[in-house]
Amino acid sequence: MGTALTKTPWKRQVLFLAILLLLWEAGSEVIRYSMPEETESGSFVANLAKDLGLRVGELATRGARIHYKGNKQLLQLDIRTGNLLLYKKLDREVLCGATDPCILHFQLLLEKPVQFFEADLQLTDINDHSPEFLEREMLLKIPEIVRPGTVFPLKIAQDFDIGSNTVQNYTISPNSHFHVVTHNRGDGRKYPELVLNKALDREELPQLSLILTALDGGAPPRSGTTAVRIEVVDINDNAPEFLQSLYEVQVPENSPLNSLVVAVSARDLDAGTNGKVAYSLFQGKEITQPFVIDEITGEIRLKRALDFEAIQSYNVEIAATDGGGLSGKCTVAIEVVDVNDNAPELTMSTLASSTPENSPETVVAVFSVSDPDSGDNGRMLCSIQNDLPFLLKPTFKNFYTLVTERPLDRESRAEYNITITVTDLGTPRLKTEHNITVLVSDVNDNAPAFTQTSYTLWVRENNSPALHIGSVSATDTDAGANAQLTYSLLPPQDPHLPLASLVSINADNGHLFALRSLDYEALQAFEFGVGATDRGSPALSSQARVRVLVLDANDNSPFVLYPLQNGSAPCTELVPRAAEAGYLVTKVVAVDGDSGQNAWLSYQLLKATEPGLFGVWPHNGEVRTARLLSERDAPKHRLLVQVRDNGEPPRSASVTLHVLLVDGFSQPYLPLPEAAAEQARADPLTVYLVVALASVSSLFLLSVLLFVAVRLCRRSRAASLGGCSVPEGPFPGHLVDVTGTGTLSHSYQYEICLTGGSESNEFKFLKPILPNLPPQSAGQEIEENSTFRNSFGFT
Repeated sequence: MGTALTKTPWKRQVLFLAILLLLWEAGSEVIRYSMPEETESGSFVANLAKDLGLRVGELATRGARIHYKGNKQLLQLDIRTGNLLLYKKLDREVLCGATDPCILHFQLLLEKPVQFFEADLQLTDINDHSPEFLEREMLLKIPEIVRPGTVFPLKIAQDFDIGSNTVQNYTISPNSHFHVVTHNRGDGRKYPELVLNKALDREELPQLSLILTALDGGAPPRSGTTAVRIEVVDINDNAPEFLQSLYEVQVPENSPLNSLVVAVSARDLDAGTNGKVAYSLFQGKEITQPFVIDEITGEIRLKRALDFEAIQSYNVEIAATDGGGLSGKCTVAIEVVDVNDNAPELTMSTLASSTPENSPETVVAVFSVSDPDSGDNGRMLCSIQNDLPFLLKPTFKNFYTLVTERPLDRESRAEYNITITVTDLGTPRLKTEHNITVLVSDVNDNAPAFTQTSYTLWVRENNSPALHIGSVSATDTDAGANAQLTYSLLPPQDPHLPLASLVSINADNGHLFALRSLDYEALQAFEFGVGATDRGSPALSSQARVRVLVLDANDNSPFVLYPLQNGSAPCTELVPRAAEAGYLVTKVVAVDGDSGQNAWLSYQLLKATEPGLFGVWPHNGEVRTARLLSERDAPKHRLLVQVRDNGEPPRSASVTLHVLLVDGFSQPYLPLPEAAAEQARADPLTVYLVVALASVSSLFLLSVLLFVAVRLCRRSRAASLGGCSVPEGPFPGHLVDVTGTGTLSHSYQYEICLTGGSESNEFKFLKPILPNLPPQSAGQEIEENSTFRNSFGFT
């Protein structure tokens, strides 16, 4: 039923042209439709999609909606078809009153992207109201002296329709004395006047009853009637006359009740009752007038509150009637002056539930403001707090958009309470505040951060598997899944480190566990990297270093390097009986695979064949004689020495020493060279003796050298027969001389034994053996000790 009217170009606002071009492509034309009032709800008005050049599906995808001032739902849009339909039956008289034409303004709002189209719907009037007189009967008192042609004003009928459907003509029932003339007012309304055709004669006709009929211009026309009763009175030849035919007055809309609006005045030249004037209100523009007049004084006062937003002006007709029935009329034009009595109104069209961080120029809300006042009272300013990263931008007429001024940071502030203040320019200024809460949604823009860049953990060796050895912790200032962390082990920098078999990490809480028992002697420390990755998209991560130090436990007993206890033949120490007290018999050499105080060794003589003869120094393991030896001392002695570490609890090892006391095992007595020279000079025979002795000694030395060469050849063959056992394989641990008491480095081994069995007297002295060298080179670098037999004897 709706037809599109001509489109009127919309005058763009020059000041906002740049902003409008950047944000939206607002429509520059207004689409107008026309429809008769009282059309049934659901009736078709127009196809908006077709008229706007949009595809049918585009309305749904772009979130189209109809916006009407005051959020009244008068129309509805079918976004599937693009049809604009009536939401309910529209009454032009209710919506627009006497305003002609009756135009309803509405906007089509497209949200994605934001775009506005303005349209008008004009409601055309239908003849749905009949003319009505407010009074069932009008009384006219007409003096009989009145001449033909005299005009008597009559009250008009009220018709809510407009145009041709309102009152167009007045008629009166047929009679010989009067006829009715219809005149036009300045505002286009018709009013009737009763004209006297011939003189009245009270004696012949004291009163007359007529029917006044008002007809409108509808098709078919409607009518309304009232009775006119005419009383013929005696002569009163002067009618009241007002001092002014038109009174103009301005009244503020907030004037109190019973306040004086204006006082009118009329005079009558007659005397007595014919000259006494009574004032009354003639029907004005509206059915009910908010004014009352004092019939004696002519003061017009306010009986009902005025509202500029409803009616801006009144035309009130005042009648002055004298006692003889003559009357005069004037018009009071009352202009209602607007007072700033309406606060601005804010209507929210679109409000985003949340705004992502790091997104500038994001539309948060779209709203419109309105103020029914006029002039400065209806001009408005819209603002928000200055300390917020948001900006208000005017877009289309009284529409505003709230956008982010710069990227938001949820980690700094996750919620904003924004107060939109709308203030008019009236006096006093009125304002409206609307509070909205903007939630900032999280974006994964923060990588996890460990509480420490490096962690140091201590684990005592011999731990139980799956032992919790410590934790790493990281935090992420993001929220939700962006802050949920997963911990992992990073590939080790050392490719030979079996990290996967050493430790594991709980992916949820960062707890670290030792997967197997650690051995300090095998692995004293190791280092690896851990990572923390969030669950955002894309995922962010960070790393930290973890160093695990294995603490030593006293799990290794002392190991005796010398004398060895696992040889096939026990080693025997030879001590000359002429040894003095403190003579170094031998030295017990031991090591401990542990470290620190667990490797501090002390030596103690537990058992001896003859107590008090030998003693062991506790710090270096040296076995010395405690006193001079005597002939009564037994030739063979067995000493049991204990080596003990300083751990908790302490561990120990024992070694058995065999000591053989021998005679003549000492340096022969040789005279001083000076004495020999003097003796040689004193006795020539001595020279011959010396020469003979030198010759014998040379032969003896040659024999000894041959004997040693033979023994060296035999030694290589006798080594496989167990002549003297040497420990094979590497010694445990890295051996460190902590106290300087004689603990030896692992680079040396010692060999000392009697090569001929427990009964043999052949003695081989302590010598170092370098196990890290090849056997042939080691044999070349080792200096062999001299071999002696008791059978040679010493003097």
